[in-house]
Amino acid sequence: MATEAENRASFEVQAQYCDAMAAPRTAAVSRALGRVLSRDTETGRRVLDWAGEPVADALVLRLVGGLHALLRRGGDAELARMFADGDDSATASAVARHDAALLPWLDGPPQTNEAARSAGLMTGLLHVAQAFGPRVEVLEIGSSAGLNLLIGRMRFDLGGVMAGPAASPLLIRPEWRGVAPPAVPIEVVRARGVDIAPVDVADPAQAERLAGYVWVDNDARLARLDTAIAMVRAAPVDLVPGDAADWVEAQLAEPQEDGVTRVLMHSVVWQYLPAAARERIRAAMAGAGARATSARPLAWVMMEPNRDLHRHEVRVQCWPGDEAMALVALTHAHGAWVEGLSPPYETRDYVMRRGAYE
Repeated sequence: MATEAENRASFEVQAQYCDAMAAPRTAAVSRALGRVLSRDTETGRRVLDWAGEPVADALVLRLVGGLHALLRRGGDAELARMFADGDDSATASAVARHDAALLPWLDGPPQTNEAARSAGLMTGLLHVAQAFGPRVEVLEIGSSAGLNLLIGRMRFDLGGVMAGPAASPLLIRPEWRGVAPPAVPIEVVRARGVDIAPVDVADPAQAERLAGYVWVDNDARLARLDTAIAMVRAAPVDLVPGDAADWVEAQLAEPQEDGVTRVLMHSVVWQYLPAAARERIRAAMAGAGARATSARPLAWVMMEPNRDLHRHEVRVQCWPGDEAMALVALTHAHGAWVEGLSPPYETRDYVMRRGAYE
């Protein structure tokens, strides 16, 4: 169980991560909350007595998300002042006045379903397509609202390498650094996903909750979220509720079409899974990889945080083959930039590191 000092210190840890991610307003609010939270409110008592690991539990972002959602409703001058400069008195007043409304935001981790993360994922998929051919089916765990299940319906410009339908209403064009990804054709023939508690963006309240978790510093993310939500509402994605390990085992047991690469895909999810679930997924992928053939290949594409370096890593593993995961790109947590790496790639399994994350 964390101490009050550790729980309060987590606000500075998150603020430093926000600084590194060019989000000064969110950093200022995080620091102000760390200074002013007290036992005078139920929210303050619950945060300061947090029984878990505050950084791993994204405690700060739970609270900041609730405050941002309240700000988006408008008409609250003190909330606006708090988000403008992290004013201590405005922050303390906002927490006190919205105490009851903030408490439910502490009940679960943030649902930061960011469509631009697909830039890193598509970079990985292009490496898969280079190895095995253009046709891929995607299995995504931790899909949240399923926005990244739109990956076959988005248009990408990745360092001048174009992918996806030209007529897509959602163009993902990160700042590109380093070498461009493989310029090969790709077709996402099917995309399926699972989440322990999927977000239904057809429900305005759930859509607004997603928007609350977007950092206040980034208007472009909010606009992109609106477009992605409209796409899901127009043509729903294949997203089901369930346990990630159970679902992966079941999906890998299904028949696979010849000439289509089956790809397990996820972004900023691995840290939320229990250790036992992670090991089951690793074992299921290793078993399916041992059975993979050139006609029915298997791949694993992940975009997960390197918390020590405040960046995210795109790693790819392919079967048949005996190579460990290859680090093919680095990326911003929200997909603002992607840096393609040159071979020979670092090859090792992904290992989570301790520290702050988005």
